[in-house]
Amino acid sequence: MGGRLFFHTEFTEQAGEDAGRRVLDTFSEQTAELQAVKSGKGIYLIVNEAFARYINLPPEDILGREDSQIFPEDLARDNREMDRRLLHSKKEMSWEGHRTTAQGKRILQIRGIPLQGDGPLFPLLCYTALDISEIRISGNSLYRKMLTYQGDVIVIIGEDNSNLFKSPNIKTQFGWDPEEVIGKPTWENVHPGDRDRVISFIEELKREPDSTGIIECRYLCKDGSYKWIEFKGRNMIHDPEIGGILGNYRDITERKRALESLRESETRFKALHNASFGGITIHDKGIILDCNKGLCDISGYSMEELVGMDGLLLIAEKSRDRVMSNILSGYEKPYEVTGLRKNGEEYPIRLEAKNIPYRGKTVRVVEFRDITETKKAEEEKAQLQEQLLQAQKMESIGRLAGGVAHDFNNMLGVIFGYSELALQLAEEKTPLHNYLTEIIDAAERSMGISNQLLAFARRQTVKPSILDLNGIIENMLKMLIRLLGEDIHLEWNPSPDLWPVHMDPSQINQILTNLCVNARDAIPDVGTITIATENLTISGADQMHPDIPSGDFVRLTIGDTGEGMTGEIMENLFEPFYTTKKLNKGTGLGLATVYGIIKQNQGHITVSSKPGEGSLFSIYLPARRNEIVRMPGGGEKEEVPLSRGETILLVEDEPGLLAMTANMLDQLQYRVLAADSPRKALDLLKENSPVHMLITDVIMPEMNGKVLSDLITSLNPEIKVLYISGYTADVIDQHGVLSEQVHFLQKPFSRQQLAVKIRRTLSEEF
Repeated sequence: MGGRLFFHTEFTEQAGEDAGRRVLDTFSEQTAELQAVKSGKGIYLIVNEAFARYINLPPEDILGREDSQIFPEDLARDNREMDRRLLHSKKEMSWEGHRTTAQGKRILQIRGIPLQGDGPLFPLLCYTALDISEIRISGNSLYRKMLTYQGDVIVIIGEDNSNLFKSPNIKTQFGWDPEEVIGKPTWENVHPGDRDRVISFIEELKREPDSTGIIECRYLCKDGSYKWIEFKGRNMIHDPEIGGILGNYRDITERKRALESLRESETRFKALHNASFGGITIHDKGIILDCNKGLCDISGYSMEELVGMDGLLLIAEKSRDRVMSNILSGYEKPYEVTGLRKNGEEYPIRLEAKNIPYRGKTVRVVEFRDITETKKAEEEKAQLQEQLLQAQKMESIGRLAGGVAHDFNNMLGVIFGYSELALQLAEEKTPLHNYLTEIIDAAERSMGISNQLLAFARRQTVKPSILDLNGIIENMLKMLIRLLGEDIHLEWNPSPDLWPVHMDPSQINQILTNLCVNARDAIPDVGTITIATENLTISGADQMHPDIPSGDFVRLTIGDTGEGMTGEIMENLFEPFYTTKKLNKGTGLGLATVYGIIKQNQGHITVSSKPGEGSLFSIYLPARRNEIVRMPGGGEKEEVPLSRGETILLVEDEPGLLAMTANMLDQLQYRVLAADSPRKALDLLKENSPVHMLITDVIMPEMNGKVLSDLITSLNPEIKVLYISGYTADVIDQHGVLSEQVHFLQKPFSRQQLAVKIRRTLSEEF
């Protein structure tokens, strides 16, 4: 037998499935023939084992070469002439050839078949040859006619459709002795599923003398298995020497399996090709030769529209020069450009290309990856990173503010307290009285700066309650109008039935004051500031407020007709000490304070502004629907209440503050027991009775004020407790002091504030 076929790589890469099928149709492994396929240029592309043995060369020394590189000059010349004749005829040809080999003169029965097709390898020249040197040719014409089919099973089918002749090799190929099948209907061993087709084929052949045909079917072997065969038949019923249909059939089972495997492989490839998460295309200098469904989905074009299209039409104009440059240079690394969909939409894509051989030329296979979501995720990540860095920066500054607050407030308390005490002794309209008044004013301004720092850092001590925001703002309108001046018109647009909020009213005052003063400073001459409120419910699908969580909010807006802000200013707007005002015109803490207060109350703030178009600040405060509003007391200045004969135990570890506070209490006519440590306080409590009230610092070396108060109240359950501290709210809260059932006074404090707080604590007023 001829043995298996050997393929040159150029054929497997460029010829395609159709050419492979047609060659396999021409050849068979079940034959003794020499088999070879050459390109139109005379290059050997396929040979079988029999051919390689016959010329005594390994297949790898034959494939890819011409005749002149393999055979002697005279034989190579004869072969080239044979190629030329076959190319010129464009049809199947048969002839006898004479060759001189090491075994002597040989006679070959040669058959040549030209195969036409597209591509650089076509036409293909398929040759089969059979060495008939050992066969003595008799005058028997039937034997001569059968000689061409040596290696296949030869059959003659009578006019009655019975087998008249079967060649002996049916035994080796299918297991039957010829005698077992001769005389029986020719389709008796045909698979039942193919039988009707075979009967129709035979009947069609019998209609015209010399008509020919080819059919494939499954043929029964003696062992019960089936093999695929290819039957070629010719109507020779009119020939008296044959008297039937002369044909041959060969075993094509392996070829069928190979083709089926090829189809399955192609199906898998197409499935993977189309299942790719991106678009894939093969193009030649930009012209699309093939693509997958993914590219259709991405681009919006159909596959029919894409094949043959200039691929640069899938790229936005601004990116085409770069893409074309990469095509011409053969660039093979991933890069990002802007794509263009059929509907005109531009979108970000990542391209990655490889240069591959394809039908005799080098082309590019490219993956298109729509990275819209990736880009969006990257932008969101960058935004979150920026927010994190901003939060960390604010937190660092807040820690700094909280760290200095205690000592600063203690020293400020001493200055403020003693100045107040001294003022009580100075006569009015004297230089001393004026000096002390200036000191107190400076101390009050310092207290304001301290409170602004703490508000920014979200560490100020607050007492939130359920409030009507409209009512708080209306109480402030007169003060705001005086603050803004005559050139500024203040417009107030409250929303009816406004939901309550949970805040400290003093914080609302801080927000409005800071924002209105900033708005006033942004208006160069005359202008308008508008304050408005409204109820707002935000859902997760709300595209207008992407950075605000779902929920019910009360929105407070402060807008102005001022000069507006640039993007650079807005990026730094809430940073502490950042200001665009002239020297000595602002501390840069106003908006930082507003930001800190809003975040402390789980709120959100947004700003919209453009140069020349004014600014609009929108504040979103969590609403407390269906809760009862608790309005704070009036703003009138309270009288300084004096002692009613009570004894107060004062505990403060800072000597200056201890002495100053004791002096205040003495002026308020209280009996004072002053202790600079908790242990001394416990000793004084045991030695003095009764004690009506404990005033204690929260943070002290030996034990904190909460632990001390618990010990003292266990000894004297009737005693009242007032906590004082210069530490920030977050530090104090760790010690369990800040709650609605606890009396607390933030340092520094005035004599009046201390007197009022003591009186309320003794009266159990919160």
